Formats: sequence, C-alpha cells, structure tokens
Amino acid sequence: FQNLSFNFLKNSVITDVTTKDSKNFHVNCIGSSNVTFQRFTVSAPGESVNTDGLHLALGNDIRVLDSIIKTGDDCVSIGDGSVNFRIQNVTCGPGHGVSIGSLGKNPKEKDINGIWVLKSTFIGTQNGVRIKTWPSAPATIRVSNLHFEDLTMQNVSNPIIIDQEYCPYNHCKLDKPSLIQISGVTISNIKGTSYSESAVTLACSGLKPCQGVQVSNVDLRYTGTRGKLTSVCKNVKPVSKGT
Repeated sequence: FQNLSFNFLKNSVITDVTTKDSKNFHVNCIGSSNVTFQRFTVSAPGESVNTDGLHLALGNDIRVLDSIIKTGDDCVSIGDGSVNFRIQNVTCGPGHGVSIGSLGKNPKEKDINGIWVLKSTFIGTQNGVRIKTWPSAPATIRVSNLHFEDLTMQNVSNPIIIDQEYCPYNHCKLDKPSLIQISGVTISNIKGTSYSESAVTLACSGLKPCQGVQVSNVDLRYTGTRGKLTSVCKNVKPVSKGT
C-alpha cells in the first residue's frame, strides 16, 4: 500500500519528490545505506490513518533534509536497526511528529544508535519528538545516542515524550516493564507552545531506567486550559541546564 519504496539502496540522493494521499505509509526506506531525501514533500489529510510520511529502518546514514511533511500519522517513523539518521530542517504538521518506535514486540529487533532531529518545526502535531517502547514485550535492544536540538513547537500536544509504557487502545499488558535500555539523550533548545499540560514527558522503564538524559534550554508556553504547564519524570534522573 506504500506510494513509494526505496529499499536496499546504497549511495543515493532523492530530491524534489511529492507523494500525496497514500492509502498507507507514503514511503518506506528499509535496509539502505547512505541515502538522502531532500526537498521531499508529503501531503495527506490530518485525519488519514496510518499514513506515515517516511518510515526508515534497518539502515545506516539516512538523511531527511529541507522537507515538508503533512500527514495523518508519524511525519517520520524510525524503526529498529537504525544507525546514524539525521532529520534536519523539516516542517511537520499535521501528523504525529517524529517517532522512534514503537519498539519491543519482536525479539529479533536490532539496536538503534545515533538519531539526530535538528532545526525542525512542528505545527499542530500530536507529538513533537517521541520514543515509544512496548511494556510486557520480548525485545531487549539498546537505543542510544539520541539528539533533539533546535526545535520549534507550535501548539503541539506532546512536544518531547519518552513513553516506555506505550500501549495504545489498551492492546497490551502493563504488568512487566519495557526491557529496552534508552541512554545518551540530549534535548536542547526547544521553544514554542504546548497544547497539553506536559511539555516534557520522560516516562522510562522501571526495569531499565533511562541513562544519561540531558535537558537544556526548554522554553515552552502552555496554550491549553487545564492547569499549569508541567513535566513528567519516571525512572530517570535527567541533568538540566539553562531554562
């Protein structure tokens, strides 16, 4: 059901392409190495289901640059086995933001190492940047070296969220914590507005608490009406600097 698949490519540059109103994911890029998407445009209604913009996994050195992604699900979704991915100067919205995961359901999943989301803007999205792992799931991978920097949020419901209790529609059990270790996370220079009360949610695993999380210069205002803007921390001791 994908509009386009760019799988098992090497040393490729894909520029000035528009994909519109896919029935499912717009683009797959699986098992590829040294691939750049530049000036890529994705267009779908905000209410369209499972219309992820670009789904990237099981590859290395993948870049999404200078692009506009408007869709009904993740603007960019990043699966397991991803090494050295860079999302930069992307405008996302509507959609669910940039997501790493969901992870944990397949015991054969591979580690993720080195994800950069930089100098991008999120407009009216359900999330900004998100890491999501399933509880009570078999995978024991490591997710490390993650950098979310210089991002602008415009009325975003969950600007920054680590969710290791990801369980949509109660389709899982919460009796066992996620077995996935998240470490080496930098969250820096995040500005704009949050539509939900929680500007930064770090809900980590009770069995594998997040390690090495640094938060600096987060300047978000609340545009909702339910109380005050807060942050949520579970099973993590972040180091904070600046605002």
